[in-house]
Amino acid sequence: MKLPAASSAGLMIIFLTGAAGNDPQPIKIGVLADMSSVYSQAGGPGSIEAARMAIEDFGGSVLGRPIEFVSADPKNSPELGAATAREWFSEGVDVIADVPNSAVALAVQQVSREGKKIVLFSAPATDDLTGPNCSPYSIHWTYDTYAMAHGTANAIVRAGGDSWFFITADYAFGYAMQRDASNVIRVAGGIMLGSALVPLGTVEFSRYLLQAKTSRAKIVGLAIAGQDMINAIKEASEFSIVQDGQRLVGLLVTIIGVHNLGLKTAQGLLMTSAYYWDQNEKTRAFAERFFHKMNSMPTMIQAGIYGSITHYLKAVEAAGSDDADVVMAKMREMPINDFMTHNGKLRIDGRVARDMYLFEVKTPAESKYPWDYLKLLQTIPADEAFRPLNEGGCPLVSKG
Repeated sequence: MKLPAASSAGLMIIFLTGAAGNDPQPIKIGVLADMSSVYSQAGGPGSIEAARMAIEDFGGSVLGRPIEFVSADPKNSPELGAATAREWFSEGVDVIADVPNSAVALAVQQVSREGKKIVLFSAPATDDLTGPNCSPYSIHWTYDTYAMAHGTANAIVRAGGDSWFFITADYAFGYAMQRDASNVIRVAGGIMLGSALVPLGTVEFSRYLLQAKTSRAKIVGLAIAGQDMINAIKEASEFSIVQDGQRLVGLLVTIIGVHNLGLKTAQGLLMTSAYYWDQNEKTRAFAERFFHKMNSMPTMIQAGIYGSITHYLKAVEAAGSDDADVVMAKMREMPINDFMTHNGKLRIDGRVARDMYLFEVKTPAESKYPWDYLKLLQTIPADEAFRPLNEGGCPLVSKG
């Protein structure tokens, strides 16, 4: 069946179970996903499928009420993201999931705060979402810049990579990632030799790579993500960045990024992740179902969307209510246990605390079967992976 289009926001509406006449009022879930730009492979259609799987696995209803599902592409625009969220909330959407980048997330977070509606962030990285901008109605589910920096950058500095030049996305994600990585590097005794800001969606990285090479930093830190990171790594070979002794470090890498780069190019890359499909029986079971639908293995972002929506629906069921304050209290009360999270905890600042994992990309010779890309170097416990509750500046955290 062809899906209908609606409104200038590019809405794609999918009614999993309709409500008509005297039927119970539905629970409505919205997914904001990048369907057309630099983050579309890490999220995009896979985000939509992960949300669909979560709703279907829950049975399509909760508290005897059907679950309706809508999605839209905010085009990486904070203004469009906020407008779509405002429209959805006015039309009865109860919760928004995913949200493709940090700038859009901060705008949507403000709308959700004003409307007292819940938002489940999986894709955005900035830890400001649980810092000064924290909200009683937002949940930062999968990862953040603090965790990625304390996993990847910390490991690099300990291994001798103590001088850095950053190529940084010129918006909220890039600023937060460079800031958090720089803090880790300084504490470990390293130094920053410079940085270059690049617009989102940059195709030509030559000027920025030349600055990095001229700096003679041991490490070129890529505080960029998605297709931007892939473009930069591929172009770096033209400048002999690695061949001449510098090391490229991606601070936000997903399994789809490794797949697109290929092991010959990506081998040796360190990456921090909340999920890898080949960790255990449960991660593989979810991945196999997802692969059957999407012909690719799920990223941590897509896996996080499934987990966040499932936990939300469990909380609605346990609370016997869809009231945002009641559901948020129940989500904080309930431990998080699923295929990617063991005894996770939703903190008062909105951060989901879970173990994170430091991986190294395998060489072509080490890979034994399709998508066999990563080897585990270290499990980072939740209390080390994420910023301490009292250090983020979240006004919801008690000063006492």
